[in-house]
Amino acid sequence: MADHQTELLRTPLYDLHVELGAKMVPFAGYDMPVQYPLGVKGEHLHTRARAGLFDVSHMGQVRLVGEHRVAELEKLVPGDVAVLKPGRTRYSAFTNDDGTILDDLMITNAGDSLFLVINAGCKDDDIVHMRANLDHGVSLIELDDRALMALQGPDAAKVLTRFAPEVADMKFMSFAEIPVAGIPCFVTRSGYTGEDGYEISVPGDQAEKLARLLLAEDEVEAIGLGARDSLRLEAGLCLYGHDIDTTTTPVEADLNWIINKRRREEGGFRGADVILDQLANGADRKRVGIKPEGKAPAREHTPVLDGDGNEIGEITSGGFGPTVDAPVAMGYVDIEFATPGTRVDLMVRGKARPAEIVALPFAPHRYYRG
Repeated sequence: MADHQTELLRTPLYDLHVELGAKMVPFAGYDMPVQYPLGVKGEHLHTRARAGLFDVSHMGQVRLVGEHRVAELEKLVPGDVAVLKPGRTRYSAFTNDDGTILDDLMITNAGDSLFLVINAGCKDDDIVHMRANLDHGVSLIELDDRALMALQGPDAAKVLTRFAPEVADMKFMSFAEIPVAGIPCFVTRSGYTGEDGYEISVPGDQAEKLARLLLAEDEVEAIGLGARDSLRLEAGLCLYGHDIDTTTTPVEADLNWIINKRRREEGGFRGADVILDQLANGADRKRVGIKPEGKAPAREHTPVLDGDGNEIGEITSGGFGPTVDAPVAMGYVDIEFATPGTRVDLMVRGKARPAEIVALPFAPHRYYRG
């Protein structure tokens, strides 16, 4: 019954979303904006052309402190944290003893600590996992008094530089603690749209002020979860709980690049035996881009078939890509069908529809390399 349901949490920008006419939906325990009056397609195309502002305050933000924080975190992720210089950020994943993915995350060397951004739906479990496994005096501090917003698109740098001139020279995957419009922020030149842009961690009680300042700029529109999903899908980026989860390994997910030479040689992380064996000998399946023919999108859980009608995989994310003006999808197929150019069929509403395995991303990445 309704009175037994868990009440949805609200981000510090909730009132602003409502004021802007957002359609609010439950997402990862929060009441979040899925779209604004501009609509998902309009928001998507605006982000690709100019700049979009996303509320991602539902994500978890934590700091790890202690002399041995790097070595302790490296027990839980297959990425090379030790190589991260102060002010640099890296994408990685928590793996378990089976070699599968508990969550994906961003790791930043903030100098005196490691600053982590973890997924909303996994953050409680992630925090329990880290607290149970980080030893040698390493402490985890939850930054639950901070909001997080992403400013994404080709005009993002031009806009943010008006409020924080220092951000202009930041390179992709770099981090700085700097004031934005006089508000103390953690700024990372990163995002999950394939575009140039920034993620801005801001004190929760100042988040609405900063959001209003950014939205007042001509280039900027508020963007909801709907366009966030279509943007990341076109960019070939995984969504946890869909394209990666505890049934998928980093190798199957085509995330080999997060595991560098030292970690491949030394191991020492959860599930290393499984993951290193797959790196050496190959996995049985792989995440690939899938391009349906025609205009009908193929959604999550759509079966992928070979020419004889045998099921060889499944779509994990699918929809319409406004930038490419065509349906786009990602999913897993048996390894012998994973080569770009391979013809497959998709079982959509009981009918086999032709499609092709393609290289990711669908829309080119436009990160700022400097």
